[in-house]
Amino acid sequence: MRLTFRDATLKDVPVIAALHNAAAGALTARFGDGHWSSLVTERGSAASQRHARVRVGKSGKRILTVLRLAKKKPWAIDVSYFTPVKRPLYLTGMTVAVTHQGQGLGRLALEDAIEVARQWLADAIRLDAFDADAGAGSFYAKCGFLERGRVLYKRDPLVYYELLLAGLTPIARGSRGAS
Repeated sequence: MRLTFRDATLKDVPVIAALHNAAAGALTARFGDGHWSSLVTERGSAASQRHARVRVGKSGKRILTVLRLAKKKPWAIDVSYFTPVKRPLYLTGMTVAVTHQGQGLGRLALEDAIEVARQWLADAIRLDAFDADAGAGSFYAKCGFLERGRVLYKRDPLVYYELLLAGLTPIARGSRGAS
């Protein structure tokens, strides 16, 4: 399947919220209640566009993927686990339509995110994933992201992942955590 990618608009908010909520429901049905069970509102989805670059992947007129890239560090990230760089971006809220999971669309969305990050002159993409069966850590690892550490944040076990972008000039060598 081919996708085209673009920045989300406020007109996309209802579809984005529905996509996130459907994925949360599917994860809850499969793995039980967890932080992944949280639902989003349209108001929250609209607010995320003010604080991040939200990218959607479309097939025809249907939005099938969504993710957010932001320069501002999310609350659950401890930067001491990552390679020190000048311009990191943080990937959050990645979702693939439940009916299209396992078809390579997540990988395509990440490829688009990497291209956007390069255009933004970012040095790295950082993220966290739940350290649970419902988490997407193995997916990120298969896509080239390196594990940088495991933490417990508000009783939720997380795994930090990082993708260093080509042409990187680190501030200092090395990072804390697993490589």
